[in-house]
Amino acid sequence: MPEPAARNARAEAQVLLPDGFEARVLEPSPPAVHDDDSFADDPTDPSGAAPGVKVVGPTSDAGITWDAYAAEHPEVAGYAADHWLGAYKRLQPLPPDFTAVRDDLHQVAFYAVAPARHAANGKIALRYTYGGFGTPFYGDDVQARVEGVDLVVQRGDAVRSERITTVRAATEFLGVDYKEVWFPDFHDPLTPTDPDRPLQVSEAAVAALADWFGFAYSVLEESRRMEGAEQVSRVQLWPEHFDPAFESGDYEAGRRASYGASPGDGAHPEPYLYVAAWPEIDRSNPYWNDTTFNGASLSYQELLAADDPRQAALDFYRRGFEVLHS
Repeated sequence: MPEPAARNARAEAQVLLPDGFEARVLEPSPPAVHDDDSFADDPTDPSGAAPGVKVVGPTSDAGITWDAYAAEHPEVAGYAADHWLGAYKRLQPLPPDFTAVRDDLHQVAFYAVAPARHAANGKIALRYTYGGFGTPFYGDDVQARVEGVDLVVQRGDAVRSERITTVRAATEFLGVDYKEVWFPDFHDPLTPTDPDRPLQVSEAAVAALADWFGFAYSVLEESRRMEGAEQVSRVQLWPEHFDPAFESGDYEAGRRASYGASPGDGAHPEPYLYVAAWPEIDRSNPYWNDTTFNGASLSYQELLAADDPRQAALDFYRRGFEVLHS
């Protein structure tokens, strides 16, 4: 990857479009939001465009999707694919060190990056960002992120970066104290490792993790717009489980579930998609195939084998929605 630089994801995409079009993206962009419950932008939201302007976005409620726009304008296809906006690339087999790197970056996410945001505004959730993951913009237009093998702090147009080495070094770089307990309300916080242990981080494994998060955000942002969806949350990358997910459905009616995309865990060595139902499920229905939690999963290997992995992911979430609403 190139050296980290100041980024504005929406502005980067906008310069690819002619007059009369307005970009929407998957990544957070400045300015920081200070006046709503999320304290974060919603980068896929197609609303707010000027009259007569067509929105180009990653979801089907945009005026035109990036996928359709890239088909007509191949000069933008590379950018769209690289940022999981459209012209979608395929997921690839995981590098041998993926699990070790994923677990070490989980430590960085939970004990360094999320606490930096929490210290500023009390919020803990993260997002997919190009080349890795990071915070929404907060405070004085600040973003903390992992970009490739580097930890990056962007404040306005100024950028600082350093190679990821240890968790304690990451907290010091981000200006927060290392604490094993920094948010008391987690039900299952990540178990800490030695914060001074050298972390295993490789370009190939971080790129694979970033692609998983980009793929996940692409399908989750589309899936949260399913017709008939109710009480839908935003897609958040939760630091304790290191997985992007949204919630949808009326709990009292037995329809609420979390729709997510884990990069892997103790029960699943590789990434997987999941639908975790909040009410009890009928295990006689073959859709509910995962015995490690109250729900269903679709494995990374199944996605690799699919003719169209993204469509397979969308179908998996749609099927879960239909089962819960039947």
